[in-house]
Amino acid sequence: MTSAEQNNRRPLKARQWAILQNMTEVIGKTSIHPNHISISSIGFSALAAVCLWLTAGAKGSELWLYAWLVPVFLLGRGACNILDGLVAVEGGKKTPSGELFNDIPDRISDILVLVAAGYAVASWPGGVTLGWAAALLAVMTAYVRTLARGMGLPADFQGPMAKARRMVLIAAGAGAIPLEIAFLPQGSTLYGALIVIVAGCLLTVYRRARTAYRGLESGTGQG
Repeated sequence: MTSAEQNNRRPLKARQWAILQNMTEVIGKTSIHPNHISISSIGFSALAAVCLWLTAGAKGSELWLYAWLVPVFLLGRGACNILDGLVAVEGGKKTPSGELFNDIPDRISDILVLVAAGYAVASWPGGVTLGWAAALLAVMTAYVRTLARGMGLPADFQGPMAKARRMVLIAAGAGAIPLEIAFLPQGSTLYGALIVIVAGCLLTVYRRARTAYRGLESGTGQG
């Protein structure tokens, strides 16, 4: 991998986990391509979105099931997000169209999960609007990064609200739903998570745009 490619790769310590390294080795010996793994992440996100939506009207054991399946499916999405890159780079299966399959499924997944989170707290003031706002701003964080990179700047993954943190907050907010019933209105934690995501994404868009502006004005960019 060239230094330029390394700079444009999201820094993730999880790539060094033995289980993911082993999975990469196994997948590398099959006919599965990184693009297949990238698309699979949409499936996990769709399942998480359905479970989020179902928590709104669920009670008892159903609520526990739907709420706790959300982190499981989001973990599946996260695994796909790491494995596609590992199989592509370390596994030697990189394709010319890989960037498309790496980015587009992520944006679809963000929208599915965050909009569904908004509908999960639809009974809260502006809950649905919060979900849509979070989805829009999540796409904006990626747009600013991609736009800057297209102008010749290195990929900027700075936060505070990058993809992994958004999904951790949603997973925590959903997983807490059955636990908060005794002392909080249902959906309090998830509602709070959406507020944090919206605020964090706004700050992330600003920071990435500011970094891009400074880089272009200083002549770092090539376009």
